[in-house]
Amino acid sequence: MPGIDESLVEAIRLPGAQGASLVDWISGLALGAVGDAPGGDWEATAAQTAELARHVAENASLGAGGAAETDKEPAVEDLIATTGDAYHLLRFVSTPFDSTVFLHLWLDRNDGNLALARIRLAELAERLVLG
Repeated sequence: MPGIDESLVEAIRLPGAQGASLVDWISGLALGAVGDAPGGDWEATAAQTAELARHVAENASLGAGGAAETDKEPAVEDLIATTGDAYHLLRFVSTPFDSTVFLHLWLDRNDGNLALARIRLAELAERLVLG
């Protein structure tokens, strides 16, 4: 069972990976990061992506009638944001306690394989041991 550092090192080995981090979407803090950060600053990137993740997670957890869903599984598995030259993949990590973290993988659009990255990041998120 890999911890944060091992999981991030494994993520950065994916084809086209520029950087990877584990972010708490409540506080907006990066709990770990490897590689380059978009814009050069992991803390700023973590805060920005956390705001997006928090917004999507909170709105997706509301049912059609506006009531909160009570399922154990997260309402959102991952988010994909694309730019002209990159993919940003945010994978929510389910934990036995409150699931408030996600893996952020920054991929070069020319060298990265988005489908492979989604599969591998899902596997990493499932095996990740926090603590």
